[in-house]
Amino acid sequence: MEIAIMGAGLSGLACAITLEKNGISPTIFEKRSKVGDRFVNGEVLLDIFTRPVQDCIASLSDEYGIYLKPTSSIQKMELYSKNEEAVIEGHLGFTNIRGREEDSFESQLGQQTKTQIHFNSNKTYEDLLSEYTHVVLATGDGAYAKETKNFRKDLSVSIKGATVEGSFDRYTVMAWIDYYISPYGYCFLIPYSEKEACISIAIPDLPENKDVNIGQLWEVFYHKVRSQLKQELPITDQFQITNYLMGICHSPRIGNTFYVGNNFGTMMPFMGFGQYASIVSGVYAAYDLCGLGDYHTLMEPLRQSYEDALVLRRTMEHLSNEGLDRMIRSLQGYWGETLFLTKTINPIRVASYLLRPYIKMKKGVTS
Repeated sequence: MEIAIMGAGLSGLACAITLEKNGISPTIFEKRSKVGDRFVNGEVLLDIFTRPVQDCIASLSDEYGIYLKPTSSIQKMELYSKNEEAVIEGHLGFTNIRGREEDSFESQLGQQTKTQIHFNSNKTYEDLLSEYTHVVLATGDGAYAKETKNFRKDLSVSIKGATVEGSFDRYTVMAWIDYYISPYGYCFLIPYSEKEACISIAIPDLPENKDVNIGQLWEVFYHKVRSQLKQELPITDQFQITNYLMGICHSPRIGNTFYVGNNFGTMMPFMGFGQYASIVSGVYAAYDLCGLGDYHTLMEPLRQSYEDALVLRRTMEHLSNEGLDRMIRSLQGYWGETLFLTKTINPIRVASYLLRPYIKMKKGVTS
């Protein structure tokens, strides 16, 4: 059995690490010049999105042998709509860095694998299919899944972000859900440290947003953050992504090709995060290759999580700023802490089931 992994991102590296632990040596092909050779940005692992898992970092370590050091734990989240705010306190998850940083998640995983990586690779999926018995598609987006007719596109999103300097509480994440700033989208401030943070705005590419200029909205958001924090927040680095595909593959495995990470559809359409699912998908593909499980079966909970998040995404598309104000107001106090800190229920699953009839009534498009 000869295994090629196409892509040295989170899912591809997690797959390689797991294969190595089971005595199998794959080969990785990466089109970039090194592991993590992409823009720098901050991301979060929020426990509310990974139920029943209570602690993503502990789960990856204890259950899968994947060891990651986050930037910080999240002990406080500040949520803002146009006119309301809610503050949730407690252990909510973790922040981390992605991209060209020595302590990024990609770099940390790269240090844990001994697998040979061919950088600056021009190999296509078809090339690898003819040269190897099994191919793991881990290229970081759904392009190959779409090309092979194994992808259901649900939406695309455009994102603009920057690294800023200032004074931050590294244990606090801030989020804005205000359609005046980001119509049907959201904004984040994720600290890297006490002196640096990532700010970003994400806007879905909906028909309602066809005349939206993300550059103009970015300026509105940037001004709001500086005004709210009462700091200048000089920009030291920037990034922008346009029309990034979000969806899910029809089948996680076709023949001897495994679709992992964003090729499978691990990015959650609700708020855009999915690192835990991406890493676990790579582990699950390795389990199947090692005869330790069935990839289709192992991926079913992740598929269900995606579909649940999609219902929340569709719900957001029918809310107004007034509706968002009511939602944020309700999260202040008991209900917010109950939803974010509960260990007995999956709040995203429950909300999804409750909202499905509403979405069917509005659009008739749910899974």
